[in-house]
Amino acid sequence: MLVVTKTGIARLFDEESENAYDIRLKLSKDVITIQKQDVVCVSGSDSDSNHRTVTLRRQPVGGMGLSIKGGAEHGVPVVISKIFKDQAGWVSAGHEVVHLLRNAGDEVTITVQYLREAPSFLKLPLGSPGPSSDHSSGASSPLFDSGLHLNGNSTNTAPSSPSSPSADEPKYEKRWLDTLSVPLSMARVSRYRAGADQLRPNTFEIVALDGVSTGILQFYTAQESADWVRAISTNINDLTLQNMKMANKCCPSNDQIIHMGWVSEKLLGAESNQLYKCKFLGLKGSSLHIFNAPPVSIRDWLWAEKIYNLCEILCKVHKLWLADECWLQANLCLGLHQDCELQDQRPYGFSVLAGQGENHYFCVEMGSDLAVWEKTFQRAIFMEVQRAGSKTYGCTWQGQSLSFTIDFAAGFTCVDSNTKNVIWRFKFSQLKGSSDDGKTCVKLLFQNTDTRQIDMKELEFPDLTAVLHCIHSFIAAKVAAVDPVFVDSLSVARKYMYSS
Repeated sequence: MLVVTKTGIARLFDEESENAYDIRLKLSKDVITIQKQDVVCVSGSDSDSNHRTVTLRRQPVGGMGLSIKGGAEHGVPVVISKIFKDQAGWVSAGHEVVHLLRNAGDEVTITVQYLREAPSFLKLPLGSPGPSSDHSSGASSPLFDSGLHLNGNSTNTAPSSPSSPSADEPKYEKRWLDTLSVPLSMARVSRYRAGADQLRPNTFEIVALDGVSTGILQFYTAQESADWVRAISTNINDLTLQNMKMANKCCPSNDQIIHMGWVSEKLLGAESNQLYKCKFLGLKGSSLHIFNAPPVSIRDWLWAEKIYNLCEILCKVHKLWLADECWLQANLCLGLHQDCELQDQRPYGFSVLAGQGENHYFCVEMGSDLAVWEKTFQRAIFMEVQRAGSKTYGCTWQGQSLSFTIDFAAGFTCVDSNTKNVIWRFKFSQLKGSSDDGKTCVKLLFQNTDTRQIDMKELEFPDLTAVLHCIHSFIAAKVAAVDPVFVDSLSVARKYMYSS
């Protein structure tokens, strides 16, 4: 079990206002916490008795009649520095505070804390470490900066310095305070704009199982962003593995969860601006499950959006940013063709081809994720072929209704559906080729072991795609059973991951 803990500075970006401010991230085993810097009282009198709730009524002339300064943008609390009678106030607070007051209506209720005099900490220039700071630069604290008059006038008048602080004066310090904790169990990480294939540089977002989001997290370098994505993904994957182990205690041995996780599905033929939709995939027992949201109980697995038998699907790695010399090997090993390449900006994609023409194209965030999906699909299909042993499909051959069986031990067998007599039988090694019309008919070319002649069998199936995928799964499992290293040699995704 590998758990990563990490702390660092990032920026929280608001896409609507296009503003960002510094935050601190704390990554633990199962939670990522966002901290914002605030000013807190560390000593002196700061009891609740100093807090008062007051109601302000906006006047036709003079507005609220307050002068407020400071705010989170300046790293200091919002302070009411003066109260005016029948006059408009002065404002040099953060944009958020100004926006709230100006749009709060004619009556506003606020909670304030009375300070006998301004704390000395707030009189320091912004960013000053202490009283010894050099004031010659002319910078002044946002608390005492001249404000912006509500009716547009300005002033350069600053209040005189208050008297020396007494022993009872509250002392304040800047501290990082927790503002949001996002649980990582079943969470997902996205570096792309929602529903699009546009990569946000040095940026990502974490969305929890309940939909709570960290917001857009920005970093100064691509390396720093990538390090955080890897660290967070490591912890998410570890928690997912723990959830799988817990769930598998309630599942029979032939219906275990092999792998599960978030992907983005490309909406093929979509006319809207949303090109992708988040999906949750699960390889469990004999099936691939596709969910809109993660299953949180064993019963939830019954309500998947789509369920496919693993023997009847084909998983293909479609696209990787590989070196040029790797493309030939990728095409040869995975049977990729230029016409199946999807032109998008997400490099880590794979497709799942199912029966009745149902195809899905999925993308993941990292090359390591793609390698895991490729390996687990191979393992899940291999396990299901060995567990099932054989698959039988109804078909017609020369006008007869037959049962066509693919058997892991015996190969291919056709049996008369009525008499149960064996019409013909061939081993896997005797299959030398095939062709189909893309609809219902397939021609299987078998080599006679005695005459060495090719014997063609033309069969018709209601769901030809499912049968062809099943043949592919059994042959791949047969090869893997003889030489397991052979399967690993075909893994383009893992070659890419290890080489980079």
